Amino acid sequence: MRRFWLPTLSLILLFSTNPAFAAQTRSDAFTLALEKGPFAAIAAAWLGGILVSLTPCVYPMVAVTVSVFGARQAKKRSEGVFLSIAFVAGIVAMFVPLGVVAGLTGSLFGSALQSPWVIGGISLLFMAMAASMFGAFEFALPASATNRLATMGGIGPRGAFVLGLVSGLVASPCTGPVLTGILAFIAKTRSVALGAGSMAAFGLGLGLPFFLVGAFAVQLPKSGRWMVHVKSLFGIVLLVVAVYFLGNAFPSLPYLVPASKIGAVAIVLAVAMGLALGAVHRDFSSESVAGKVSKAVGVLLVTVGGFSAIALLTRPSATLAWQHVPFSQAKVQARAESRPLLVDFGAAWCGACKELDKQTFSHPSVGEEVSRFIALKIDATNDEDPLVASTIKQLNVIGLPTVIVFDSQGREVKRFTDFVPVNVMLEALRAAR
Repeated sequence: MRRFWLPTLSLILLFSTNPAFAAQTRSDAFTLALEKGPFAAIAAAWLGGILVSLTPCVYPMVAVTVSVFGARQAKKRSEGVFLSIAFVAGIVAMFVPLGVVAGLTGSLFGSALQSPWVIGGISLLFMAMAASMFGAFEFALPASATNRLATMGGIGPRGAFVLGLVSGLVASPCTGPVLTGILAFIAKTRSVALGAGSMAAFGLGLGLPFFLVGAFAVQLPKSGRWMVHVKSLFGIVLLVVAVYFLGNAFPSLPYLVPASKIGAVAIVLAVAMGLALGAVHRDFSSESVAGKVSKAVGVLLVTVGGFSAIALLTRPSATLAWQHVPFSQAKVQARAESRPLLVDFGAAWCGACKELDKQTFSHPSVGEEVSRFIALKIDATNDEDPLVASTIKQLNVIGLPTVIVFDSQGREVKRFTDFVPVNVMLEALRAAR
């Protein structure tokens, strides 16, 4: 069992960065601090960068790279620290623009996700990336290009920065599949700030071993088979993401998981059995036929268990009596009945919107308060629909989620453009009379 304790622990850490998972396993006071995903997402990206740095594409080249940009030869500790910072800054400078572009193109991405064909294509892409993580094929740059990139820059701060700038390309066999998943989720949020922050955190995580070795001459553990385990871990995460995307195209898919104690026990058993069969510690490229079958079954069990866990943890326990009518109609009804109006803009691809339904709108206190409102939910998955587009323009909605609270006179009382904890939502609702 010891041979897969490290990847198993890493898998648990990855799940624990999900706000919905954390909400089920920690006290309310602590989850309120994590409730809104930007910080949790950035922390997850940072952890992802660290884990990528432990893969065979990156880890073995740490010591060599540090020697190339001169930190090993530095006469003073401060010089080594400065060179290492310059190198990590180069890594960050390469990845941040990717996050910015993903955030800027989020509108196009969100509109495309109304099509099951597009979602299916993204899921297939993630599955292919997962297969590369499992060793089914190599996703790599030509050796000549890799060698040339690895020697760019030279010694000194400028050379360290340039070398850091191109190191992401050298590490592309392992960073590529992981970045595809992270950038896809950034695009769904349509947040440039989150995109830049997440990619900066990813770069910092990826550069952490280089910084430790270059600045403090830390001796890292020898490379070995455990790095293959890390790649398998990422492959499983990518498969879970692929199935998660399919859940957007087929909304009934998450509801196939039984919401009961038996279902929860079955999930735990599936993940445990999958890990025992070799989902993480076996490798397709070096196993016998029986070993490959064992790993395949293990991967299937862990993937199904992981997706089922996410489906249960993100499923709203109760739903409000939302109306799905044009905004103008809901506004007229609210004025005629002298009732406040609550408008919630969401989309099938919006993770924070699902968090709102799961954590806030399903809370009994919020449900009781909303009962005196006209509650309108607008599905902006297809934001090119003329009625949806006109409502978005009329209410000046610039991103999802957006929740607007109007009083009984039609005046806007409060507007939220991110996840809203229960206490904050209740305060806004009670202020609308």
